[in-house]
Amino acid sequence: MMLDLESVRLFVLSAELGNLTRAAEAAGTVQPVVSQRLKGLEAGLGRKLLERTPRFVRLTQDGAAFLPRAKALLAAHEEAAQFGDAPVLRFAIGVSDHAVGLGAERMLRKIRASLPLGALIEVRMGMSQAIQKLFEAGELDVAVVRRERGGAGGEVLGADPLGWRAADGWTLSPGQPVPLATLGPPCGVRAAAIQQLDSAKIDWREAFVAGSCAALLAGVRAGVGVAPMGRIASGGLADVGLTHGLPPMPASEIVLLARTTSPEAAPAIRALAAAMRSSLG
Repeated sequence: MMLDLESVRLFVLSAELGNLTRAAEAAGTVQPVVSQRLKGLEAGLGRKLLERTPRFVRLTQDGAAFLPRAKALLAAHEEAAQFGDAPVLRFAIGVSDHAVGLGAERMLRKIRASLPLGALIEVRMGMSQAIQKLFEAGELDVAVVRRERGGAGGEVLGADPLGWRAADGWTLSPGQPVPLATLGPPCGVRAAAIQQLDSAKIDWREAFVAGSCAALLAGVRAGVGVAPMGRIASGGLADVGLTHGLPPMPASEIVLLARTTSPEAAPAIRALAAAMRSSLG
């Protein structure tokens, strides 16, 4: 049989983003179209590729076997259609470490699956303030930042509540200041945590200052202290705030800042937004 390449691409997007609605957003279409194309692909192959629910999709055994072949097919098609004088999509992305943290690999895989295979991607990670400054200076096409206290501008992709993350079995010594693990100033998450502790009249001390969320989590898992972090950045580590009498953290938004610099950039930005919503969802 002759495989329909657009249906194959929608299958790969659905598998990587884990959701038909997000796959539709990344492809610039709507969910019923994705569902119809996938049904046609499965009928043509005579195999069920995806288990579907209203909230997510999951690869079947046949789907897992077909996924690398589907990616190889799309790569071969793109290479065959590429000529030496064709413009190359260059896409500069800035991401707040506190927005994705340990979820960076998964998010980047989703973005990679959503963009043309020949696209050249440049990624910078750091604190939200630094990433936003790079975007405002024109060095980034798109930026994903965490916003703690509301504000205007950008597209809100979703909420990622902050919590107090600590290792299994971690205990807070009675009468001792809360040992904080943070990225240090001028981190907005650190500032929000300290404000909550000060408002609750809870003493604290800076026990561990890290250069990245990965290092921050290493310190937390070693029992050095407790870290104010979002669910995604912490890799889903439990929130121990209620257990240890720590104050609730304020609401926190993940925001997309983007500028369309070329016709090719618009679908790339759409794909990034879909990938982030998939991670938040």
